[in-house]
Amino acid sequence: MDNQLTTTTSNSLVPLSEIVVNDNNNNNHSHTTFSSSTEKTTNERDSYWTTLVLAYKTLGVVFGGLVTSPLYVYPAIHLKSPNEDDYLGIYSIIFWTLTLIGVVKYCFIALKADDQGEGGTFALYSLLCRHANISILSSKRMDSNSAFEDSNQYGTTRKKSRLVRFFEQSLVARRVLLFIAMLGMCMLIGDGILTPAISVLSAMDGIREPFRSVSKYLVEALSAVVLIALFLLQKFGTSKVSFLFSPIMGAWTLTTPMVGIYSIIHHYPRIFKALSPHYIIHFFLRNGKEGWLLLGGIVLCITGSEALFADLGHFNKRSIQIAFLFTIYPSLILTYAGQTAYLIKHPNDHDDGFYKFIPSSVFWPMFIVATLAATVASQSLISATFSIIKQSVVLDYFPRVKVVHTSPYKEGEVYSPEVNYILMVLCVTAVLVFGDGKDLSNAFGVVVSLVMLITTILLTLVMLMIWRTSIVLVALYFVTFFLIEGVYVSAVFTKIPEGGWLPFAISIFLAFIMFGWFYGRQRKLEYEMTHKITLDNLGMLLANPEIQRVPGLCFFYSNIQDGLTPVLGHYIKNMRSLHKVTVFTTLRYLLVAKVPQQERILVKNLGLKGVYGCVIQYGYADSLSHEGDGFVSQVINSLQAHIQKCSNTFLSIRLSVEEELLELDSAKLAGVVHVKGKTRFHIGKDVGWFDKNMLAFYEVLHSNCRSALPALGVPVAQRMEVGMFYEV
Repeated sequence: MDNQLTTTTSNSLVPLSEIVVNDNNNNNHSHTTFSSSTEKTTNERDSYWTTLVLAYKTLGVVFGGLVTSPLYVYPAIHLKSPNEDDYLGIYSIIFWTLTLIGVVKYCFIALKADDQGEGGTFALYSLLCRHANISILSSKRMDSNSAFEDSNQYGTTRKKSRLVRFFEQSLVARRVLLFIAMLGMCMLIGDGILTPAISVLSAMDGIREPFRSVSKYLVEALSAVVLIALFLLQKFGTSKVSFLFSPIMGAWTLTTPMVGIYSIIHHYPRIFKALSPHYIIHFFLRNGKEGWLLLGGIVLCITGSEALFADLGHFNKRSIQIAFLFTIYPSLILTYAGQTAYLIKHPNDHDDGFYKFIPSSVFWPMFIVATLAATVASQSLISATFSIIKQSVVLDYFPRVKVVHTSPYKEGEVYSPEVNYILMVLCVTAVLVFGDGKDLSNAFGVVVSLVMLITTILLTLVMLMIWRTSIVLVALYFVTFFLIEGVYVSAVFTKIPEGGWLPFAISIFLAFIMFGWFYGRQRKLEYEMTHKITLDNLGMLLANPEIQRVPGLCFFYSNIQDGLTPVLGHYIKNMRSLHKVTVFTTLRYLLVAKVPQQERILVKNLGLKGVYGCVIQYGYADSLSHEGDGFVSQVINSLQAHIQKCSNTFLSIRLSVEEELLELDSAKLAGVVHVKGKTRFHIGKDVGWFDKNMLAFYEVLHSNCRSALPALGVPVAQRMEVGMFYEV
C-alpha cells in the first residue's frame, strides 16, 4: 500500500515532502508554486526602496530600547567622587561595548544565525534542533529533515561532528541546552516587562527638573497611564505601530546627537581621545572593586541589543543592519560623548545625566521627544516578546495562546492578546511597586547581561555544530564575548538584593510554567506512541462483527504522524461503531504566507473500506475560521479525484470506483461530524509525588489554554469531543 500523501492537482502522484519542502529542483510539481512565490517575495524585500522603508520602520520597533538608553545609564552609575579620568574611562567602556557587542556580535554575527527568518535565543535553539537530533520532545526532533537542512542551507551533506554526536547521545546535555534556551526566553520576557517600565519612568521623571514640587508618585501614575496606552496599541500590528512610531524615533535619533555635538564643542572637545582602550585599563586600576561594581550600571548602554536579533522576524537582516550602522550606532556614540563631555565639567550631575546636559532653550521640545521616544522604546522588547512566545508555542514548549499574524506578507509579525495584557499588568505593577528608578536599573542590568551571555553560548554552538567555523575563530569569538559579558554578569549579580531579584522571580515563574507544560506534553506523547492505533489494529477492530459502520461522514482529527491517536480505539470500543466514511485529518502549518487553494488539501487511501487520510496545509496568513461547508466540499472533491486516479490500485480490497464515489456522496448527505479528542491524565495511587504534582499542574495549564485545532468554521452541532483518560 502506498502511504505517500498526494495532491490531486497534478498529473502524477506528488509526495508531500515535495510540497512541504522546497529543494530548489526545477522538475518537481506542486512545490514550484511555493518556490516562485518565495523568490518573488525575496526579490521584493531585497529591492532597494523596500529595504530602506523597512530600515525606516525598524526605528520605531527594533531599536527603541537601545537608542533611548542614555536616559538612564548615567543615573544608574553610582559614582562616589567622580572626576575627569573616571568619566573618560566610562565613555571608553561604553564605546567599546557598543562596538563589540552591538556591531560585531549582534549586527554581523547573530543576524546570520536566523531560524527561517526568526531571531532570538529560542530561534537559536530551534535552529540547533533542526540540524541535529537534540530536541527533548521526540515529536519535534527533525530526523527526516535534518539532512536536507544541513545540505540545503550550509552546503553539501556532511558527517556529524563530534559535538553533535555528544549532544545526541547525552540526555543530560540536551536537558541543559533546553534549560539554557528556556532561561534566555524567560529573561527576554522579563526584559519586555522592565524596558517599558524603566524607559517611560526615566523620561517622565524629567518633568521634575523644572517643577521640583512634582512628586515621584505623580510621575509613576503618569508613567502607568502612558504604558497602558502603549499596550492598547499593540493589536494594530507592528507595521501600523512602526509607521506611527518611526517618526518619533527618527526625531530622537537625530536630535540627541545634535545636542551631543553642541555639548562636546562647549564643554570638552577632546572627548574622543577616550576611544583609546588604555582609558579602560586605567579606570579599573584606579577604582579596583568599585570600578567593577560600576559595570552594573554601565551595562545598560547595550540594553535592547537582544531585540535587534529577536525582532528579526518582524523585518529582515539587511534593513536592521542599515538602520543600526548608519543611524543608531552613530547617534549613541555622539549622544554618550555629549553627556560625558557635560559631566566632565559638571561632575556631580550624573544622577540626572540626561536632562542636565540639555540646554535650557530646547528643554521642553527635548522633554516631549524624550517622553514619546521612551514610550516607543518599549515597542522593541514587546515585539520581541510576541515573537519568542510564538516560537515557543510552535515548538510546543509553552502553553498555547492566541497568536495573530498582523501582516499577510511577513510571517514573523505577530501579536498575542493574552501575552500583551499580562505584560501590561506586570509592567504597570513594576512601575508602581519599584518607583525608584535605581531599583529598576538594578533589575534591568541582570536581564540585559544574562540574555547576552546566553546568546553568546548558543551562537558558539551554532558555529561549531552547523556553520563548522574554524576552531580558532570560534575560540576568539567565545573568549572575547564570554569574558566581556561574564564580567558584566558578575557585577550585576551583586545588585540582586537591591531590585535584581525581580527578573529572577519573573523568570523562575515563567520557567516553571514552561517546564510543567513541557513535562506534561512529553508524558502525553509517550502514552500516545505506546498506545497508538496502527492500520492493522484498525482493520482488526473493524473486522469485529459487533462494530457497526453507521451512515455519515466523520472527520477524525489526529496529530500523530506515525499511526492514529489512541482516542480512536477508545471511541470505537465504547461507541461500537465507526462512520461508513471516516477521514483522519491533520492540520499542518507551512512557512509560506498562503497555500494555493488547489494545494491546500492532500489525501490518501488507507487501504480500508471507507477510511482515508487527509492533511490540510495552511500558511501563516491563511484564515481557516470561515471554511465550514466549503472545507467539507473541498475534501470530498479531492477524495473523488484521488479515487479516480488510483482506480487501478488495490482492486482486490477496494470497492469499484463507482461504488466508492457513491459511498462518499451518500455519507455526506447522511450527515457530517467532526471528532477530536479531549484527553486528561488519570494519576494512579502509585505515582510518585513529583509526577503527581507536575501532571496536576499540566492539567491546570492544559485546561486553560487554547485548542491546538482551529475551528474551521464548523457548526457547533457538528462538533464532537471524545474524552479519554491517559492512565499513568
